[in-house]
Amino acid sequence: METYTHTFNYHVFETELNLPLSDRKLFQKAKEAVKTSHAPYSKYHVGAAVRLSNGKIFTGSNQENISFPVGLCAERVAVFAAMSVYPAVSIESIAITAVADAFEVAEPVPPCGMCRQAILEYEMKFNNAIRLIFGGNSGKVFIIEGMRNLLPLAFEEKGLVK
Repeated sequence: METYTHTFNYHVFETELNLPLSDRKLFQKAKEAVKTSHAPYSKYHVGAAVRLSNGKIFTGSNQENISFPVGLCAERVAVFAAMSVYPAVSIESIAITAVADAFEVAEPVPPCGMCRQAILEYEMKFNNAIRLIFGGNSGKVFIIEGMRNLLPLAFEEKGLVK
């Protein structure tokens, strides 16, 4: 038996105000997207903003449905919107944040497993790491350089084809 360890570095900022200006602007777009969330069941509103390598920004928010599997997360809404308009332009960064009706979201909000896999698909397509910027509606903000850091043993095409 062999044992392997996966570690990665990430940046922690005390507040969004400490982010570099371009990241702060993208994070602000994610905060604005929270307002378009449809979350009557969870009462947990998520916003995401995607910046493409051409500078275009797309936003998305979580869209719930009483038939829970029908809803979509904010990250996938934003990514799919961006890729449907600019399918040949790579994603540079994604900012994610959330607001809850019943409590303060003070911890960074990372993407769920399905969103991690969806975002990784575009890292693989364009062969470039996507910066992840995530925080709550207050508190610390994390920046991680690439989805592979959050999803090191990813489900990939090489496992599907010979």
